[in-house]
Amino acid sequence: MNDVVIRTEGLSKQYYIGGKQEAYRTLRDTLAGAFAAPFRRASKLLRGHAAAAAELHETIWALKDFSLEIKRGEAVGVIGRNGAGKSTLLKILSRITDPTQGYAEIRGRVGALLEVGTGFSSELTGRENIYLNGAILGMKRADIGRKFDEIVAFSEIEKFIDTPVKHYSTGMYLRLAFAVAAHLEPEILIIDEVLAVGDMGFQEKCLGKMGEVTGEGRTVLFVSHNLQAISSLTKRSILLHAGQLVFDGDTYAALGHYRALGSNKHTTHAEYVDTNKRTGVTRVRVITSEPNQIHRFGKELVFEFEVMFKEKPKTGTLSFQVVDEHLRSIIHPWCSASDEPGLSRAGTLLLRCVIPRPHLYMGRYTVTAHLSDASTWAHFESIVGICPFEVVMDGFEEVMGGISREYQWENTCTYLEDVQWKVW
Repeated sequence: MNDVVIRTEGLSKQYYIGGKQEAYRTLRDTLAGAFAAPFRRASKLLRGHAAAAAELHETIWALKDFSLEIKRGEAVGVIGRNGAGKSTLLKILSRITDPTQGYAEIRGRVGALLEVGTGFSSELTGRENIYLNGAILGMKRADIGRKFDEIVAFSEIEKFIDTPVKHYSTGMYLRLAFAVAAHLEPEILIIDEVLAVGDMGFQEKCLGKMGEVTGEGRTVLFVSHNLQAISSLTKRSILLHAGQLVFDGDTYAALGHYRALGSNKHTTHAEYVDTNKRTGVTRVRVITSEPNQIHRFGKELVFEFEVMFKEKPKTGTLSFQVVDEHLRSIIHPWCSASDEPGLSRAGTLLLRCVIPRPHLYMGRYTVTAHLSDASTWAHFESIVGICPFEVVMDGFEEVMGGISREYQWENTCTYLEDVQWKVW
């Protein structure tokens, strides 16, 4: 028990929606409200506000009956879909909000980065906010002073350290906030998805620092939709769904449960559609190996394109890129008129590209499509960031099976008399 630094029991948080919750009501307020309510409802009903006439104060449980124990030195990932209760949990653990029911025991100083600028005074300078946050954590001024230069160097905002933070950009806020949270030696570090605000280089820098923190025996709770970051930083993860804890255990197993949520409600493809075009790429489909736009590492991946040429191009070329979260092009296949003469005639056609074992590691990807007439550029078109999908793996042993950058175009230039998407 002495090694447990976070313990929750029956933790629940209820919010009111559709109406304001008054903190205090006198007997006079209650009687006056009860007398006036029928007249307010009748007035709204006459104005056509039937839904408002009910004046229902609906409630929602953002967190319900949550019990958990986390030991000193553990790095724990917190995953779940939007609205699952992740941020509510972290706000309760950070003492920003109180639970409706249950309790949480926390042993040690907590450094939290939940929202950009949380805990900062906008009128104070960056320097003053560093000392303010250190004092809140219970550190002595001399201890903060020893860490000061390291914090400023990590944040990379030396030039603006004596400027009031109200003049900082969002990125500058984030850099300083993370540097303070990570370097003032909190025994428990709580990080929300706020890191996604930073640029790619700073995100990698932050992840490296969190790895150092866990190596020093401090506890880290990390919320992120970046499953690759979760898997690289943590060995244990908890999965929240509809405010409840549905899994607590090995990170890879947690990611599997996360991907399975709602898998029966989704198709096995990501799709882009723009049928209003008279010329260009009208539809793109990425067919994944599993439902919910999830593709398992090493499985065959299929890309389908519906292309319309109103007029005959001289040298039509279709290419596309598979782009990762850092906007890096990982795969770049193309098909031109020299490969398939059908790309040089007017009409609507289907192109299908099959990659047996794509060079895509775990992470989220999108597609960028390019259509052009290489000689005149008359039909040039670029569609960026379409058909998002995610590549997953159960363990690094899957990599040993080998991967391939090879691809092949199948069923090229299948012309359609009626422009409809063909199900392959």
